[in-house]
Amino acid sequence: MTQTIPVVSLKTYQQGSKNDQDRFISTVGDALTDLGFFSVEDHGVDMKLIDKAYGIAAEFFDLSEDKKKQYENLQIKGQRGYTSYGREHAKDSKAADLKEFWHVGRDLPPGHPLNKVYPDNLWPREIPEFKTVFLELFRQIEQCAMTLLEACALYVGESKDRFTSIAENGNSILRIIHYPPIPQDRDPSSIRAGAHEDINLITLLCEATTGGLELLQRDGTWRPIHALKGQIVCDTGDMIQNLTNGVLKSTTHRVVNPDNSRDRRFSMPFFLHPRAEASLNPLESCIKRQGGKKQFRDITAGEYLFERLKEIGLT
Repeated sequence: MTQTIPVVSLKTYQQGSKNDQDRFISTVGDALTDLGFFSVEDHGVDMKLIDKAYGIAAEFFDLSEDKKKQYENLQIKGQRGYTSYGREHAKDSKAADLKEFWHVGRDLPPGHPLNKVYPDNLWPREIPEFKTVFLELFRQIEQCAMTLLEACALYVGESKDRFTSIAENGNSILRIIHYPPIPQDRDPSSIRAGAHEDINLITLLCEATTGGLELLQRDGTWRPIHALKGQIVCDTGDMIQNLTNGVLKSTTHRVVNPDNSRDRRFSMPFFLHPRAEASLNPLESCIKRQGGKKQFRDITAGEYLFERLKEIGLT
């Protein structure tokens, strides 16, 4: 099966010639200005670790509702631990998404100043390996994400560390999602994940266990994105769109229901976030690139995140 979006190899950026690196940057940047999506191979994330993580995810989501809800803390607005089935919905939609999920956030050493800002991670007592596996997966995916973010900055004419500097120790999230079999009594307008744009800078999605992801093209039609072994799908979020004054575009996407309503699906998107105080004000270089017109507002990452959490029903 051939992927439907541009595919790049991270090795060509990390180990290739100057021409290889320039082609990588152009391919990534062009994809994100057009489709808002590309796929990356040779990404450095251990495939065996991904497989193990999916096995552990299935073990957790197979627990009883009572046991899972022990780890749902509404006071932290769904930012850590478990979020139960049907609580989240897409922005501007009243129909609940047909999913439940778990959030793993940054794990900082004792005494770090950001420990006063970020909620503590929650860990299921029933699955001792959960913490070790998902913290390592978080670390590996973030490393890949930061490298891709360098390429994004270079594409828009900024220094290599312009975006990574605001994402270092940012409020990033690894989301472990379970889409159960489709219930017969669901709202007819509900799908696994309603049409939405991501909030953050960039999102990296480990290959899901089945298909269903689609992106909305500029002509109004939906393009399926395949879940292929060895590939991580990357897309841009609203924060980097704001920061680049729309040079890099945040693209609407969704996860549709399967033909077989008894199929279940797992996926693990990693949402790369800046620190809360980071400015998302449109960059002057990007305003010039857009003909001198400022198209997006001045706002911090923390303010932006709070607004969106309200819009999707988590606060």
